[in-house]
Amino acid sequence: MILETVLVGPMGVNCYVLASKEGSRAIIIDPGDEGRKIRQVLDRHNLEPGFIINTHGHYDHIGADNKFDVAVYVHKLDAPLLKEPMLNLSGLFSLPYVVKSKIKFLEDGEIITLDDIRLRVIHTPGHTPGGITLLLEKPVDKIAFTGDTLFCSGMGRFDLAGGNEKLLIKSIRERLFTLPLETRIYPGHGPASTIGEEKKNPAPL
Repeated sequence: MILETVLVGPMGVNCYVLASKEGSRAIIIDPGDEGRKIRQVLDRHNLEPGFIINTHGHYDHIGADNKFDVAVYVHKLDAPLLKEPMLNLSGLFSLPYVVKSKIKFLEDGEIITLDDIRLRVIHTPGHTPGGITLLLEKPVDKIAFTGDTLFCSGMGRFDLAGGNEKLLIKSIRERLFTLPLETRIYPGHGPASTIGEEKKNPAPL
């Protein structure tokens, strides 16, 4: 399996390139910026983009969605953010951005597959209404892409449009902290961690 982190954009977003093997198709998680940099990783592994998954709809996570000519998956509650610059926050910086690629809606519990890869969608609202965590079940398990819900030693913001502190804490406690302690988390910003480490020091909770 190929799992590579690409740090993109001025806000340091972790874009993840996930594929079953060299020469196959790839899932691109949160291509927030620097499409050329992401493409270099694809080329190095001889990968073709299969589709994109956005863990949520903020501009720093969706800014290169249009660069790969593939469908974009997002939770249905965050789909409006991909089409409205003021909701995805790009409009606040005079850089109005709209996703033009085909958008496919995700639901809680849905299974996403590509070749040997199997991801389960966990709805983790709070940072945005449709924020999701992607739990990798195959070809290996106990890996979670947590977007801006849970970070190493922190949690996402809830003071932006659509944010909700109570929902965010509930998502972390009831949907993420119930995962096996050894589950490795790959967040939208910052270093990786584990569920066990975050439960030891739940500073924001």
